[in-house]
Amino acid sequence: MLRNALQTNATDHVPVLADEVRELLAVQPGETVVDATFGAGGHAALLAADLRGRGKLIAIDRDPGAREYFDRFAKRTPVQTRFLRGTADVILGQLADNGVEAHAILLDLGVSSMQIDRPERGFSYAVDAPLDMRMDTSADVTAAGIVNEADERDLATIFRRYGEERYARQIARAITRRRKEQPFERTGDLVETIRAAIPAPARFGDGHPAKRVFQALRIAVNDELGSLEAALPAAFSMLRSDGRLGVISFHSLEDRIVKRFMRDLERGCDCPPDFPVCVCGKQPELRALSRKPVRPSVAELAVNPRGASARLRVGVKV
Repeated sequence: MLRNALQTNATDHVPVLADEVRELLAVQPGETVVDATFGAGGHAALLAADLRGRGKLIAIDRDPGAREYFDRFAKRTPVQTRFLRGTADVILGQLADNGVEAHAILLDLGVSSMQIDRPERGFSYAVDAPLDMRMDTSADVTAAGIVNEADERDLATIFRRYGEERYARQIARAITRRRKEQPFERTGDLVETIRAAIPAPARFGDGHPAKRVFQALRIAVNDELGSLEAALPAAFSMLRSDGRLGVISFHSLEDRIVKRFMRDLERGCDCPPDFPVCVCGKQPELRALSRKPVRPSVAELAVNPRGASARLRVGVKV
């Protein structure tokens, strides 16, 4: 099943949870589908294949580098396609305001393989590169700017809140000391500082010692959680009745936001729990297709280990 799905892909990118996305979004010929985080186009290729030559696929991405992947994708797919550059929350809101409706919308959160595999973008702690991390390369805020300009308390807050980093305070202190001598410009310099700031046993614990700080900086640079909070209601407002919204998250902070958003729409009534009867009159607006997030199978992880932390939630508009 996974092998067949990957063969359908029109790019070199291996999309996470490919079969599960196709099954739960259940795209049919003639529908309008939105890939709101196009990236390298892996999921878009699969969803376009399910349209079977009839329908429309709208691709959205904030990264200007996604355009070359889209152009290659558009040449290979027989369905009508359109590329819109910008953040998902803004573009989805504009489409909804203009009366555009979708049968299925997918949000694949976090950094894409397209970005990780280009060292010059500065997303990876495994390769020495400029300390950048911007998904939109025209944006003003960079990881170097935050690391060199934020005060120690703010740095610790960023590392703790967005990276759930246990040694946030120690790392922030080490960074502020190091930048007095020389500003941070390279990812390698930051990795060395992080490694030296944490206790020796922790350097050999759960993965690379810099992964949580890099995650936190990436989220802060791109305002990922704020964009997600705004994108979810924008996507939902664009959906037709019985439309499907799928969201793939890669860490607990994202999944928590998605879970809360869907649960609130499922519940409908928001009367205080001690009220004997409902007086607000609100009805459920969404039906989740699974109570727990869908995770990659063992077979998929053998092919695509990068998807180990992926979690998929899908809801149907009712």
